[in-house]
Amino acid sequence: MGVRDLSVLLGVILIVVMLIIPLPPGMLDFLIVINISLALLIILVAMNTREPLQFSIFPTLLLLATLFRLGLNVSTTRSILGNAEAGNVIDTFGSYVVGGNALVGFVVFLILIIIQFIVITKGAERVSEVGARFTLDAMPGKQMSIDADLNAGMISDVEAKERRQKIEREADFYGSMDGASKFVKGDAIAGIVIVIINMIFGLVIGMMQQGMDIGTAASTYTLLTVGDGLVSQIPALLISTATGIVVTRAASEGNLGHDLTAQIFAYPKMLYVAGGTIALLGIITPISLVVTMPIAALLIFGGFYLSKVETETAQSEEETEEEEEVDDMKSPENVVNLLQIDPIEFEFGYGLIPLADANQGGDLLDRVVMIRRQLALELGMVVPVIRIRDNIQLQPNEYSIKIKGNEIAKGELLLDHYMAMSPGVEDETITGIDTIEPAFGLPAQWIAEDMKEQAELSGYTVVDPPSVVSTHLTEVIKKHAHELLGRQETKQLIDHLKESYPTLVEDVTPNPLTTGEIQKVLTNLLKENISIRNLPVIFETLADYGPMTKDMDLVTEYVRQSLSRQISKQFATDGEPMYVITMSGMVEKRIAESVQQTEHGNFLSMDPNESQQIIEATVGEIERLSQMGQMPLLLCSPAVRMYVRQLLERYLQNVPVLSYNELEPDIEVQSVGVVNLE
Repeated sequence: MGVRDLSVLLGVILIVVMLIIPLPPGMLDFLIVINISLALLIILVAMNTREPLQFSIFPTLLLLATLFRLGLNVSTTRSILGNAEAGNVIDTFGSYVVGGNALVGFVVFLILIIIQFIVITKGAERVSEVGARFTLDAMPGKQMSIDADLNAGMISDVEAKERRQKIEREADFYGSMDGASKFVKGDAIAGIVIVIINMIFGLVIGMMQQGMDIGTAASTYTLLTVGDGLVSQIPALLISTATGIVVTRAASEGNLGHDLTAQIFAYPKMLYVAGGTIALLGIITPISLVVTMPIAALLIFGGFYLSKVETETAQSEEETEEEEEVDDMKSPENVVNLLQIDPIEFEFGYGLIPLADANQGGDLLDRVVMIRRQLALELGMVVPVIRIRDNIQLQPNEYSIKIKGNEIAKGELLLDHYMAMSPGVEDETITGIDTIEPAFGLPAQWIAEDMKEQAELSGYTVVDPPSVVSTHLTEVIKKHAHELLGRQETKQLIDHLKESYPTLVEDVTPNPLTTGEIQKVLTNLLKENISIRNLPVIFETLADYGPMTKDMDLVTEYVRQSLSRQISKQFATDGEPMYVITMSGMVEKRIAESVQQTEHGNFLSMDPNESQQIIEATVGEIERLSQMGQMPLLLCSPAVRMYVRQLLERYLQNVPVLSYNELEPDIEVQSVGVVNLE
């Protein structure tokens, strides 16, 4: 056993000895001073801890200190009642500290007892009880938070284990403190009882056994008893205060002294208010100015000094930041930061600043949040953060949308006008500035606000500028969603799915499919405006067909067929037939014959003249269908669907191409056109 272990064991044995064997007054003096020193050390350590767990041994130490103090009480009581003396320390407290006046000493002792029992001990006990209750109640939430961070990859297994252990230690600590605080309460009650016993039986022993008269006995034993009470209750008061400090201490970056001064003096102007109040108190009341004015002056000077220091500190920090920025700009490593490209950028001219400025009533930032939520529901992917900033290189009313640093779309807004789109029948009384609706390319007009109501009555669709730009931004992101889904974003979707379907994810990745191959399937779906929100169904299909082929385009076709209900609901109108354009058997045969098979996948290799004929025939049928007011939709056999899409996507990017297997059996399909070769 080490020296530390032996010292603790010897201390416990000494407590037992004090309870049984009478100790000489000199030994009692030595132990009383140790008791006071121990209490002082405990409260100083409690004040310098940053969080309660740094003093986790405190509940046990509190029990041992209380037992040591009670052992001393037994020894001093034995010495006082048996020999009418208890050493120099108790005699000093009884005569010198209270001036030899037993009544004053008794009153001081009672005040200490009241402070400790009613205020500090009672408060510490209540705080310990509430702390233990709230710590236990918060444990499930903290555990779930740790599990979520671990699953998201924000922390490692080792960090998660350490955080769980800390939570368990917190629960054990507050539970122990709840029980240990009862010892403090019991110690205070025992102190009162011991003093009363000493005074009563000291008076009896002094008169009956020591032959003292009642005055001498009362004076002798009362002073010794009061001295003993003060000697024991002052350390008890310190330890009770330490108990309150520990259980009320919240985790922080500094000790109690640092936090106390930093937070109390955080507002120097309040010192002016306090100083002025004290000065006014000395002027309008009989309180002497000699007392109030120095304190008021000290407070005002403190406020002035702290304000000056705060200003200098702020200036120093600002200069330091500027120097660091300059150094960063000079450093060669800073060039790396310039390589960062934002996934989505929305830039606007200075004339459109009110759109994004909340102080001017702009709600663009709120609309962007809603756009990301809407697209998460519609597309099933997390849209990256949209960087919004002004650009002086743009025209005042112009805006630009960029995807990965490249400008994809731009438009122009008139903030004091409304965009009105005709219902098909023009109203000559509606006049404005001709323009094009940016999201769908429809002809429109910018009309003044006083013409808005008239335009709505005429059947026009009237939209305010923020809604115009929100719609445009939404459509651009939808159109280019497949470009925003990289491997990192795919990994996040996989990790999120793994929380609910761990077995399913393990059957798909990393074997037989890599993250890049899964990304290929998902981007194929997004490219044709198919939502990937139903990831469980997608992964079920990947688990079935992933081991069979490495052609992800072919796997995508199987996934589309698994999503037939979703696709049918997306393109079919309830209660109405689906009007489609179909491919003739000859066209499908020619496309199928032009498919080239390679070890890396299949691709379409068709004669340019023949492919041009198919494209022109398809365009003609789609224009005819559009003139009928129907949504263009192309339907073909499953074997050639993806090749038809490859053939037409450059010219008819927005026209959906579906296969028969992607439609539910209850969907009524009517062919209103056939693509054929002349």
